[in-house]
Amino acid sequence: MIDPGASIGAVHLTIADLDRSVRFYETRLGFITHHRDARTARLRADAGVDDVLVLTRSETATRASGTTGLYHFAIPVPTRGDLARSFRRPIETRTGMQGAADHGVSEALYLADPDGNGIEIYRDRPREEWPFSAGRLRMTTEALAVDDLRAEAGTAGGEQLPRGTIIGHVHLHVARALAAATACVRAVGLPLEGADSGLLVRDPSNNAVVFRVS
Repeated sequence: MIDPGASIGAVHLTIADLDRSVRFYETRLGFITHHRDARTARLRADAGVDDVLVLTRSETATRASGTTGLYHFAIPVPTRGDLARSFRRPIETRTGMQGAADHGVSEALYLADPDGNGIEIYRDRPREEWPFSAGRLRMTTEALAVDDLRAEAGTAGGEQLPRGTIIGHVHLHVARALAAATACVRAVGLPLEGADSGLLVRDPSNNAVVFRVS
């Protein structure tokens, strides 16, 4: 069984234009580039010590829709004020957003980078506020109260991501969800759960990999 303190490491993305991608992640999301060469950039959060994203330039970076691969990676922020700041930044930089949702357990923002890699930024609600029915957690997808979030963004300071930002989960498009999840379980010893959007492999720290049939 995997160590209870394990967490998801850096997400590695292949991208077509390194300058464009670094500019996007720095100015639109608040990452800091701490190392860069001709083909690769390593990004961290504010004063962080661990890489969160690794960008690698590739001439074959574009992935056709409807194929297997990344659906999105997700970045948790600790407070609603941090989520509000993450909501404000795309508005100020005229970055298109794909959506915003209230999942009951969390509030989430969705967007994509210039290469179409999906990004979720979310804030978990306290566990005592999570919706349960008949003893089972019931995640939902409802409209996010964006007016309240926009109002809170006015008091949220700072331009970088919160200290200690990590990858919360990775959501993948696969052809066969059960086969992919089972292989992951066998490889690293994580428990398999059912989820509304697919099959979920979760570690003891509540990080997750979700497999979604594409």
